[in-house]
Amino acid sequence: MASHARKNAARRQEDLTGVNRRAALQDIRNTFPPMAQARSAARGSSSEAGATVVPAELIALVQDFVRWGQRHLDDAVRASRQHVERPGDWHRLVLYALTDALAYNFLLVGTLAGYLQEQGLDADLLRRHLQCSDPDRYVNQEALDLLAGLMGRPVNAGQREPTWHFVGRQIAQCGVDQSEERSQPRPE
Repeated sequence: MASHARKNAARRQEDLTGVNRRAALQDIRNTFPPMAQARSAARGSSSEAGATVVPAELIALVQDFVRWGQRHLDDAVRASRQHVERPGDWHRLVLYALTDALAYNFLLVGTLAGYLQEQGLDADLLRRHLQCSDPDRYVNQEALDLLAGLMGRPVNAGQREPTWHFVGRQIAQCGVDQSEERSQPRPE
């Protein structure tokens, strides 16, 4: 019953504004600022470019980052329920959790976009996949470092290993056991 009420309210709002939820979400995507240090990933070598299957490292990255992002979203839900009597704690804890989840999503999208750029995916197609006007919007140095670690690329001699390179290397080494993922119940 509540589902019908929400749908009817959404239809009334669409009739009033002329914009549905999907279009409104696209408007938000269009206003995302580009990354401060946006860049394109360098095209990979011929042995890397044109992969016919998705590397296991990218699957492990998506699984790992979605799991971390979900933890932060769950924290936001929990905080929003527990701290209604204390608005200062409520907005602080909810925003901490939500911005942490957002950071994971931005980094994940940037890393995947960087990978696709390295693979030589057409910029127009990448724009459509990212649903934005700039294929470099999410790609920054941290995303490229994470990608380099995932793909096992060495750090330049004499240079300290960047944090996200280390994280990518750890994800690639540990991976995500597919059978473990299927056998565990989903958290509620």
